[in-house]
Amino acid sequence: MCGLSQTLRAAAIAASVTAVTIFLLNPPSLSGAEDLLAIVVGAVALVLLTAWATVVLSGSDPAGEREFERVVNRSERLARQPLLAEHGTEFELLVADAIDRLPEDFQRLLEDTPVVVSRRGGEAGAYGHYFGDTVAREQHEDRIVLYQDTLERDFGHDPDLLGAQVERTLRHELAHHLGWAEPGVRGLGL
Repeated sequence: MCGLSQTLRAAAIAASVTAVTIFLLNPPSLSGAEDLLAIVVGAVALVLLTAWATVVLSGSDPAGEREFERVVNRSERLARQPLLAEHGTEFELLVADAIDRLPEDFQRLLEDTPVVVSRRGGEAGAYGHYFGDTVAREQHEDRIVLYQDTLERDFGHDPDLLGAQVERTLRHELAHHLGWAEPGVRGLGL
């Protein structure tokens, strides 16, 4: 069912782009209505086939989703029981130190917003992500994800540099939680 929904969504997007392109390249005239109908039918068939193939080939990664949920659950458990943090990995301790260096008001914001360590930064192409709808809305669960793999890949050669970048990434994602868009966060130097 989910694959069909994704296929139809992809088809709708592709059909819209195709229709606009056809209209701009070959505007319809009333004298060629039969030709136009043939082109539209052919385009719809091509769009549906392409959308279906795209969804089938992209597939889904349920094991990756399960792993991500496992990491989230562990991070949330650690957040609720700070004594367990003593047994965290070296990277998780860097994250804990970065949280401890935040001003008190920002630390309080993180009491209800889990900071999750993930090793999927290569897939995301990022050092961190903020998931949620900002502190002002609270309609969706908020979460800050720091990607250990990309941070260690780019900054792991220098422990001090890695710690500084973990803190910078945490502050960057926290700024998104506060409602700043990407240009505004970058304007803050984060």
